[in-house]
Amino acid sequence: MTYDFETLVSRKNMGSSKWMRMLEANPNVADDVVPLTMADMELKNPPELIEGLKAYLDEAILGYSRPTAGYLDAVQSWMKRRHGWEIKKEWIAPSPGVVPAVYQAILAYTEPGEGIITMTPAYHCFFDAIRMNGRKLAASPLKLEGTRYEMDYEGLERLAADPNNKVMLLCSPYNPCSRVWSREELLRLCDICLRHDLLIISDEIHHDLIMPGYRHIPTASLSHEISLRTVTCTAPSKTFNLAGMQVSNIIIEDPALRKKFEDTLLSTGIDSLTILGYKSCELAYERCEEWLEQLLAHVHRNSELLIEYLSRELPQVKIIPLEGTYLQWLDCRALGLSYKELERTLRQEGQVFFDEGYIDGEDGQGFERVNLACPQRVLMETLERFVGCFKKQ
Repeated sequence: MTYDFETLVSRKNMGSSKWMRMLEANPNVADDVVPLTMADMELKNPPELIEGLKAYLDEAILGYSRPTAGYLDAVQSWMKRRHGWEIKKEWIAPSPGVVPAVYQAILAYTEPGEGIITMTPAYHCFFDAIRMNGRKLAASPLKLEGTRYEMDYEGLERLAADPNNKVMLLCSPYNPCSRVWSREELLRLCDICLRHDLLIISDEIHHDLIMPGYRHIPTASLSHEISLRTVTCTAPSKTFNLAGMQVSNIIIEDPALRKKFEDTLLSTGIDSLTILGYKSCELAYERCEEWLEQLLAHVHRNSELLIEYLSRELPQVKIIPLEGTYLQWLDCRALGLSYKELERTLRQEGQVFFDEGYIDGEDGQGFERVNLACPQRVLMETLERFVGCFKKQ
């Protein structure tokens, strides 16, 4: 079956966060403008998923729910099939989302005033999870070598040696810089964490979104010792555009760590997910794998089109290669604008809505993050407006 990745569904007046934020930023935006912000696809959900949910609704009673055997089987099978990682069903601790899980894990495993190490530029919710819970950010800036980001192991070693720092908050694959960490890179990082007794919270929500030539390695799959020190945060939400279903699969092998996480969820009133959350995850993992394969090809082609077009029309922009996620990272600093001028120019003059890099930290200033999970026509029209902001006719 060939899937439809070219039909655009307008999400105005449908409660879409990204569309509402676009209209708040520029109420005069034209009707045909689409925001390429947030890790939220502008693509229709897999038809097998929608059909499965419709059939389920014909039979289900939408009451309180617990993880079903079908849901647990689907998660276990998906991890083995897609990532070569054998997990046990009892390791799965469902959460209403990866972001809430990161917040809850920080509450569970650290005390106020203790430090959380994370690399920067970082997914902006990491900063909020650390600061809003009264913990201290211990930032380790990534090194941009040409167009490729690398870990600063010496800097990470120094931070890990500080006894006040208790957790390594890792993003793998890396958002916003599109890196897929190699086995060797992860092993070197985990060696630092183990030697300094750091817990690893590994946000792997983009684990299925890997471009040709790369492979995602689940951090906890590296060794039994590493697994016992790792909280792995996964979900079907980015893979199948299910953020609104609020389902994530947190995988924790160590029973004491898992109980502490689950107790923290309970302490904030979270004891289950929605019945449709469990079902949507099960359906996605059981019926939608071919849709995912075609999605990955579509995103890869969109990345190629972006590279071809911007390299020709606006070569001042340095393009960070897309290894994983569907979020292309652009270095726009050579355009000569401050990061705030860049934002104003794009949103007000060009009606171009990317994610501004500065929300991911100071070392994201002057960068833009482009969501490639959209119809090709939408991407090219947006890129034309982007170039038009800077290329004088």
